Amino acid sequence: MKKLIMIFLCLFVIVGCSSKTDTKQSEPPKTGKISGGELNVAINAQPTTLDAHMTTATTVSHLTRHIYEQLVALNSSFKVVPMLAESIDESEDGKTFTFHLRKGVKFHNGKEMKAEDVVASLNKWKGISTKAKAAIPDATFEVIDDYTVVMKLPNYIFGALALLADASQMAAIMPKEVVESADPTGVTEYIGTGPFKFVDWKQDQYIHLTKYEDYSPVDYPADGLSGKKEALVNDIYFHVVTDSSTRVAGVQTGQYDIGLLLPPDNYEMLKSNPNIETILDLSGPTGLIYNKQERIFSDQKMRQAVNAALDLESIMMAGFSNENFFRLDHGHTVIEQKEWYSEAGKDRYNTHDLEKAKELLKEAGYNGEEIKILATRDFDYMYNTAVVIKEQLGKIGVNVKLEVVDWATVLETRAKPSEYDAFITAFPKVLSPAQILYLGSAWPGWTNDPQITELTAQINSSKTTEEAKVVWDKLQDRIYDYLPITKFGDYYDFYGMSNKVKGITFLEGYILWNTSKSE
Repeated sequence: MKKLIMIFLCLFVIVGCSSKTDTKQSEPPKTGKISGGELNVAINAQPTTLDAHMTTATTVSHLTRHIYEQLVALNSSFKVVPMLAESIDESEDGKTFTFHLRKGVKFHNGKEMKAEDVVASLNKWKGISTKAKAAIPDATFEVIDDYTVVMKLPNYIFGALALLADASQMAAIMPKEVVESADPTGVTEYIGTGPFKFVDWKQDQYIHLTKYEDYSPVDYPADGLSGKKEALVNDIYFHVVTDSSTRVAGVQTGQYDIGLLLPPDNYEMLKSNPNIETILDLSGPTGLIYNKQERIFSDQKMRQAVNAALDLESIMMAGFSNENFFRLDHGHTVIEQKEWYSEAGKDRYNTHDLEKAKELLKEAGYNGEEIKILATRDFDYMYNTAVVIKEQLGKIGVNVKLEVVDWATVLETRAKPSEYDAFITAFPKVLSPAQILYLGSAWPGWTNDPQITELTAQINSSKTTEEAKVVWDKLQDRIYDYLPITKFGDYYDFYGMSNKVKGITFLEGYILWNTSKSE
């Protein structure tokens, strides 16, 4: 077997900068210098849970990364490196991974993390995670001794280890007894090994985390989501502020140190304020997900009609109002993923062909039936794009009703195929195309296409990225025929931050360890 101290599984190579930062990310304070105090962060939506296993929602994953950790983590080059594991042995056939755990790592309840906690956590995660169920459904996790865990795969899976490092719906490690007491909605105690521990959750008000005094950091430099983590503030308050103008005002007055997902209309104003730093961070693709299991979009012709009709530039401009905040691109992996980026399907992207759309509607037998699209004001761009979609589809005789609810209700309703036709959402970047959520049969939208299933399986069984890329070209071409989604383009998250905040970094979302606030 080969000992892996640093696992250079470079499935996702970012060349250059994937964000547009107006100010350089601040240098962190000198090691060991604790600033104390508190960070007040205005988030845009109420999380549905703080169990990181339960959902792919970024509202949850960005917050809970401060509470929980994984066996492995992503560094700033998107390489997989050890975190709670001290080292990993991989078998020559790539079907067995032996994780040697770090000793002395304590959960927030004071209990030492051991192999039984890891196995319980990973089994729970594997049964919930859409990506894990699609890629490693038959993986087994076994306790060898207190500090050794083995993952066995029935066959080689391309990028299996990367799944354990994925920042979305993370494979968080929790105490065994907490996992075993979970109900269908998730765990009832939020206990991890991270640099901050959960204190309190006042529904629709705030979530309070505090510094974990007994945190056990690794001994190599901070890098992305990996490396040494220090809680340099005593407390973090994540304030639930669904009104975007209130988040902006709070950043301006200093009520909030950081404001998330601020409206693009306020960009120039905040950028000109010497006390505020503005950051645009590439998030990923956004688009319209079709419910393909029931109702009208189970008809492929209907999906193709909508895809043909939409003017995506107008939709993105409505959502983001400023060209700095988005880009039009057909790729289902972002341009920066040079090893994965594909030209396939480009001819069917943003065609805005109303006559073709009308022909497809006729072929589908559409007769004015109401189409229900889920929308929310918790994310301004989601609501604004939905309004334009309704207007554009009205021009070809499609009867659209917008069901406007809060984000938590969108997440609940989108899991019920009988209750809606489509919804708007966004996605983080992925380490491998096989991990794209909307290609899975278990994720809302329910993609059940034999060709997509087979091509995804071929990617998972590929031995090299080059081999997998050939299959990915075929799969992206199929996506533009089958249409699980109409992709609008890629977008940037807009953060406003007090210049008193130092050391904050970003990787698939904000990172608040190694972050301080000056007086």
